[in-house]
Amino acid sequence: MTNYGDKELLTDALDAQKTETNNYNTFANECAHPDLRNTFLSILSEEHDIQFQVFNTMHAAGFYPTPPAEQAKIDEAKQTHSCEYKASK
Repeated sequence: MTNYGDKELLTDALDAQKTETNNYNTFANECAHPDLRNTFLSILSEEHDIQFQVFNTMHAAGFYPTPPAEQAKIDEAKQTHSCEYKASK
């Protein structure tokens, strides 16, 4: 029997949460009944919260490092997504 460490267990949990959020997002997008859609959106929000908790646990343990971004890359991302946001309105 294989013994899994914290990193493997948390990685599996994070992958599962990513799958769950994708599934509930699809369910909400394809739902015709408003009350059911709102239920899916509520569950989706809860799943995102769980995913964030798992990510933070991994990050704090050093299992999911996130190096600081260069300011130029941050500014570029802001500009790109700002234009996309304005165009969608």
